[in-house]
Amino acid sequence: MKVIVPVKRVVDYNVKVRVKSDQSGVDIANVKMSMNPFDEIAVEEAVRLKEKGLVTEIVAVSCGVAQCQETLRTAMAIGADRAIQVQTEVELQPLAVAKLLKALVDQEQPQLVILGKQAIDDDANQTGQMLAALLQWPQATFASRVEVADGHAVVTREVDGGLETLRLQLPAIVTTDLRLNEPRYVTLPNIMKAKKKPMDTVTPESLGVDVTPRLTTLKVSEPAQRGAGIQVPDVATLVDKLKNVAKVI
Repeated sequence: MKVIVPVKRVVDYNVKVRVKSDQSGVDIANVKMSMNPFDEIAVEEAVRLKEKGLVTEIVAVSCGVAQCQETLRTAMAIGADRAIQVQTEVELQPLAVAKLLKALVDQEQPQLVILGKQAIDDDANQTGQMLAALLQWPQATFASRVEVADGHAVVTREVDGGLETLRLQLPAIVTTDLRLNEPRYVTLPNIMKAKKKPMDTVTPESLGVDVTPRLTTLKVSEPAQRGAGIQVPDVATLVDKLKNVAKVI
C-alpha cells in the first residue's frame, strides 16, 4: 500500500511571530522555519504503519517555495521513502493546495493520504476536507487512532462529545490530531540517509493546476493588548461591571 503525506513549511511553533510594519502579513525574514507539527504526526503515523508491514511506500509532498525541500528532507529523515515538491512562489491557499494534491494523487495512485488536520500558520483546517471532496474519497478528520486492515481504515476521532469511530473503505483521507502519536526524534544517521533519497520537483503548470489566489488579505494586525483586571467587593458589583462596563451580559 502506498501512502502520500503532505507536509507544510511553517514558522516554528517556538517562535513569537511579528506582523510586518505595513500589516500585509507575518514577517518571516530570518525566522526559524520547521515542519508543521500536525504534519509531523502524519509522517510518524505513516512510518508506524510501514513498520507494521501495512505500507510499502511513503511519499512526502510539499507545495511552496524552494526552501520546502528542507521540510521534505526532514520527512524523509523520519522515514518517508521519497519526496515530491510542487515549487511555486505564489501564495498558496487551501483550495489550491487541495487541487495540487489531487493532481499528484491521480498520478501516484495511493491507497491512503494522511495529513495534519491544520497548519499552525493559517489554522484553516480545510485542505484535507477539500481534497476528499475533489477526489470523492471517504474521510476521517481529527484522528486520534488509526488501524488499517482488509482494505479498510478504522479511525477513532475526537469530537465535542467524546470519541467517534469510523470505518472507511480505502482509498481514503485521514487528518491527524495531536493525540494520535508522538513523533520520533530525528537522528543524525537518518538525516544523512535522507540526503540520498530521491526528490522530484514539479510545478503547478506541469500538473495543470491554476493556483491563482482567490482570497485577498486586507490587513494583518497584532491582537489587542489585554487590559489589567480589577477586584470587586461583591457579586452585585461584578454583575454590574459585566453588564454596564464590559457589556457581555
